[in-house]
Amino acid sequence: MTDLGPVAWPPVPTRTERLVLRESEARDRAAFIELSASPEVRTYLGGPRPRDELERAVPALPGRRPGLFVVDLDGAMIGVISLDRRGAERPGHVRPDAGEAELSYVFLPEAWGRGYAAEACTAVLGWFADAIPGEPVVLCTQTANVPSMRLAAKLGFIEVERFEEWGAEQWFGMWSPVAVSG
Repeated sequence: MTDLGPVAWPPVPTRTERLVLRESEARDRAAFIELSASPEVRTYLGGPRPRDELERAVPALPGRRPGLFVVDLDGAMIGVISLDRRGAERPGHVRPDAGEAELSYVFLPEAWGRGYAAEACTAVLGWFADAIPGEPVVLCTQTANVPSMRLAAKLGFIEVERFEEWGAEQWFGMWSPVAVSG
């Protein structure tokens, strides 16, 4: 995540009831490739990328950047959660100067429907609320992505607006640590 200010990265691994949120490691490379090559995962993200292209492009140590959390279940990566600054050129903002923290998540299909995404995203949002108190987080997903919309609601995101982007209707919501904790 760019422009975190004084927040140190990477954070200490975060443990939830069933998961560990950690920095990426070399052993995660195959799962990173699978996330980008999977037609199921990429249904609402522009479609899958060719596996042979990914094999050439994905570095030996993938995803090693501020704001990216690997979601680990029993020693294996099952997904990724990231916090990035939303670009001013994109539609959907809650601050006049843009650059809000935006939550994104992708999980391998075998991890779907078990509550892992909610558990992991809740932990990341808690980490963020402690690291940068009072700053809201935004989330954008296609309205056709019903499971992602359900997760956004479960996490406490409130709809701000809907708009067209990438040829589809997008749902844009905001999470505020003040509203959630207070």
